[in-house]
Amino acid sequence: MRFLVTGGAGFLGINLVRYLLKKNHQVVSLDIADFDYADCLNDITVLKGDIRDKEFLNKACKDIDIIVHSAAALPLYSKEDIFSTDVDGTRNVLEAAESHNIQRMIMISSTAVYGIPDHHPLYETDRLHGVGPYGEAKILAEEECLKFRKKGMCVPVIRPKSFIGPERLGVFALFYDWAKDGHGFPMIGSGNNRYQLLDVEDLCDAIYLTAQLPVNTVNDTFNIGAKEFTTMREDYQAVLDFAGFGKKIVGLPEKPIIATLKILEALNLSPLYKWVYETASKDSFVSIDKAEKVLGYNPRYSNKDALIRNYEWYLKNLEQISKASGISHRVPWKQGILAFAKFFF
Repeated sequence: MRFLVTGGAGFLGINLVRYLLKKNHQVVSLDIADFDYADCLNDITVLKGDIRDKEFLNKACKDIDIIVHSAAALPLYSKEDIFSTDVDGTRNVLEAAESHNIQRMIMISSTAVYGIPDHHPLYETDRLHGVGPYGEAKILAEEECLKFRKKGMCVPVIRPKSFIGPERLGVFALFYDWAKDGHGFPMIGSGNNRYQLLDVEDLCDAIYLTAQLPVNTVNDTFNIGAKEFTTMREDYQAVLDFAGFGKKIVGLPEKPIIATLKILEALNLSPLYKWVYETASKDSFVSIDKAEKVLGYNPRYSNKDALIRNYEWYLKNLEQISKASGISHRVPWKQGILAFAKFFF
């Protein structure tokens, strides 16, 4: 099969590109960013461009069998960029897929569409209420997918939990930086809440299932997450234990910390945004029953496994990582004033 991966130069993108190559498929990567992974650069077709450019996107879809649409403007982007990329861009991808009679367009959405819920686990049929522009845009993007599904297209929608693994940095780089330097790590609240994560390899498995199984099976919406997870305190403590300095997760009073982080965010002194600091102390987990029963999804990594696997990759790539920063999941986010806070832990 010939796959087009939008956002192919991103964190999920590169992991999916490698995954598909191992399955002996042809891969076209489309991204606004440079594709700078030497290990597979010569094995794929690289297109640099914007999914908001309809003409460019139309050319990119020629001779494609399946699209995996993972391109998105993440929460640290401007509201304008988030809506134009995540909503208008998704509509453009769907229109291009329709005009080229592409077999399926697999949409990578987010569990951010559930907002801050009042119950757990969350099911695919639960109310959608996005927090901030990113969550709101993902809901609207899913609505675009449903429109085309009603027109007869196969548009599987995947809602993954926060996924980590090789190449994942972003907000997790802050935690890993503190761990490698022998510091403890503060947690908003007690840390006794359950917060489900997801290893990117398990996410790739789920995506591949929606690409291979019959249309009538996959033309639906699926939550994807780890099957095994404990509390935030226990899961993140596993990384500090692995680091070997005897440091601990430290719980902090929830309300004053959130109030402080809101002020720091407004002053551009912290990389943590509303979705992170307002959900970090809450339970956050979805039911994966539907994906297990319908797709045969069988996740291999627990929260602890995924965090440690990501941390090991971080340690092995420190020299390269230290030279980069930005607002994508592929690079460390600037810690701002939080860089000084680690010396108290």
